[in-house]
Amino acid sequence: MADTPSTEPYKGVRDFYPADWRRLAGVFKKVRGLLESYGYEEYNASPLERSELYESKGNEEIINEQTYTFTDRGDRRVTLRPEMTPTLARMVSAKRRELPFPLRWYNIGNRFRYERPQRGRLREFFQTDIDLVGLPEGDADIEIVSLASAILKTFGAKETDFIIRINSRKLLAAASKAAGLDDESLRVYWQLLDKRSKMTPEAFEEARRSMPGDPLKIVEDGTEPAVAEEKRKLDALIDALAAGGVGNAVYDPGIVRGFDYYTGVIFEVFDTDIKNPRALFGGGRYDGLVALFGGDPIPAVGFAFGDVTFIDFLETHGLLPGFAGAQADLYLGTPTADRTAAQDFARALREQGVRVFVNLTDKSLSDQIKDAVKRGIPYFAAVGSEEAKSGMLKLKTLFTGAEESLPVDDVASRILS
Repeated sequence: MADTPSTEPYKGVRDFYPADWRRLAGVFKKVRGLLESYGYEEYNASPLERSELYESKGNEEIINEQTYTFTDRGDRRVTLRPEMTPTLARMVSAKRRELPFPLRWYNIGNRFRYERPQRGRLREFFQTDIDLVGLPEGDADIEIVSLASAILKTFGAKETDFIIRINSRKLLAAASKAAGLDDESLRVYWQLLDKRSKMTPEAFEEARRSMPGDPLKIVEDGTEPAVAEEKRKLDALIDALAAGGVGNAVYDPGIVRGFDYYTGVIFEVFDTDIKNPRALFGGGRYDGLVALFGGDPIPAVGFAFGDVTFIDFLETHGLLPGFAGAQADLYLGTPTADRTAAQDFARALREQGVRVFVNLTDKSLSDQIKDAVKRGIPYFAAVGSEEAKSGMLKLKTLFTGAEESLPVDDVASRILS
């Protein structure tokens, strides 16, 4: 006899029952509202991509250890997307002659990474990607970093609740070159720098000691012209952000970002509460990625954040909105098995924008009221032949217990007011 299937979901993923999904969908709705107020458009794509899309330029750890990759029935290697930026680059390249640059695009969708589930990290998560494509460094970088701040602030966060740590790949490259690092040493050093926050200072110095020079000291010294120029640009960006109302952006030489495609400014946003040590947001400039598909480079900058760490942040700071919501505005009770009047009334109300739940059970009216309360529906009214004849309805507000008699034609405006 076959084993009974488990009711538990696959490890590292979540089931969203209606109330859970309403909460997350409410967060997404608020994010969408802010992004669209800046003129950003939503786009989407399949979570299935050719594996070579990620292998051409990406993060070795994610590609080799964290992707869900398989061979399909046509002997093609396919990967469930671990991130969205390569997909964006592919789509932009496919229609680069038709699209109205600069593009302000965003996507909210699920991503997949095979890693150990823990606080702030799951194997499937929902990520919001925001990208500005077609503008060089400067104002576009300021807008993108400012948007990261604005998203947190629209949920009520204060600047003391988070910090924006900024660095530059150009600055790192110039300092590494001045320090005498060849391509291989540079790759090793950047990987080391990316792990610096998880190491003791002594362990970091021991690992770095075999290298010919110290890029961070060259940045601090400020005498190498190419390095000093890139540092000046970064300082100017931070000053411009402060002038525009983002006062918690700081230079952090330890910000590297793991993906190989970054070419300029890079940044990460961190919670100032130690309960949430992982980066909330991360992104930067990637001017060369679109050109991997052919044609001239198209400048681009963007960032992304996952729902798991974002919800952790909102909960930690008491900022998670009350998105529990209800599936409907009005519960129409039916005193008899003849539900014709209730269904007719429900159709009319729906045309006016009211969400209506009609009882289809044989429960008593008192049990129907209990059912409405359990579902969190705010209003209740019973509709039968008497209400159909009189044209009057007793509308009960379930939260307070208050009742009022209304003409049928006034019910929609009362509920939606």
